[in-house]
Amino acid sequence: MNINSDKKVSILIFASGNGSNAENLIKYFKKKHIEINWIVATNNSEAGVIEKCIKLNVPYFVISKDELNKNSLLKQIKMIDPSLIILAGFLLKIPEKIIDYFPQKIVNIHPSLLPKYGGKGMYGMNVHKKIIENKESKSGISIHYVNKYYDEGEIITQKTIEISYPTNALNLSKEIHKLEMKHFPVTIEKLLNNFNNE
Repeated sequence: MNINSDKKVSILIFASGNGSNAENLIKYFKKKHIEINWIVATNNSEAGVIEKCIKLNVPYFVISKDELNKNSLLKQIKMIDPSLIILAGFLLKIPEKIIDYFPQKIVNIHPSLLPKYGGKGMYGMNVHKKIIENKESKSGISIHYVNKYYDEGEIITQKTIEISYPTNALNLSKEIHKLEMKHFPVTIEKLLNNFNNE
């Protein structure tokens, strides 16, 4: 796969919320004039990511929790034939049959230094509050492959920040968000280029 070739790469993003990471990824590659077929899936018909998709002219579809586990979704994803599936604030567990069909092709971003503060229910402000509660000296982001266990897939990269007290979960979340905006697109670009060199 060559992301600079005439043949377009397809990337499927799963998002549940505002879609800031999805928007940032799409804009990053557009600025670099790298042609990618983006498709967004969301489990929330009122998610902010939908409005961003409309503005960016990116196709999207809404799936329910039940539909996530149906064979029809796997068929749909096979038709898209994504080089990568990116979880950007997606709160549902990806079914094993999708993980098995796309091994080492599903990537998630998590707002802590895994394996700390991962697992079921550990997302967003829940993570930041727990880190502050425990007076951790540092936090960061983990970009990792997805396996059948929450936040336990092979880590691709981690970026760290020192925590200066006094602070709170909201302030920490803003610092972590900056890390996500800076490092997620670069990591995805490297992954795509690595596939090309295999």
